[in-house]
Amino acid sequence: MPIIKVDAIDSTNSFLKKLNGKQFIEDFTVVVAKHQTQGRGQMGANWVSESSKNLTFSVFVDVSAYNLNTPFYLSMATALAVRAALSTLLIPKLNIKWPNDILSRNKKLCGILIENVIKKAHVQHVVIGIGLNVNQTVFTNLPKASSLRNVTGRNYNLDNVLEILITALKQNFSVLKAGQHEQIKLLYETHLFRKHKPSTFKDAEGNLFSGIIKGVSSQGALLVLLENEVIKAFTLKELTLLY
Repeated sequence: MPIIKVDAIDSTNSFLKKLNGKQFIEDFTVVVAKHQTQGRGQMGANWVSESSKNLTFSVFVDVSAYNLNTPFYLSMATALAVRAALSTLLIPKLNIKWPNDILSRNKKLCGILIENVIKKAHVQHVVIGIGLNVNQTVFTNLPKASSLRNVTGRNYNLDNVLEILITALKQNFSVLKAGQHEQIKLLYETHLFRKHKPSTFKDAEGNLFSGIIKGVSSQGALLVLLENEVIKAFTLKELTLLY
């Protein structure tokens, strides 16, 4: 498993995608940066991370032989891998906030950005970007952000945490490659943040409404039970969970 370490870079995801366009990349090649100048999150959001205190890295995975029905299983498998890795580090009260943020005690520890390369209607490979707050303690104007150190009071070796994360990622992707899609989905829904709890949401027009998260569809839509007892599927662009 090649690990490429860089001091500063615009985006580890962008670096891996450009590298893949120039040469063959071995499966589970990792690019890790001390600092990203243009780190990206879901929906084009910036991922801000203090230099040398957190993990900002990307992983290249060849999924051409995975026989996936929908790419969202890649997102579920990745989120579950990060959660499992943090669980081994005894991080408490871990949940997955749809679609793939990792929370501890309702605070965000980790964001994930997965970019798929699709050929002939099938995902050939993915670049998985992971930003994990590890030893940073101050998050200015980010009241919902936290870190492993803030949660436990301990300082962490970044290389050790990275190794645990990659090991968990490989394990989960082997399950996915074996075709155990429903096992991944059921486990993902088990750890879904605020499942079966009354929650407040905001739609694309800014309107607030109440509902109860029941699960996710195979395509990645969030299934919400509305006040009229109808379950409606929402895509990421249609819905924001307020908490």
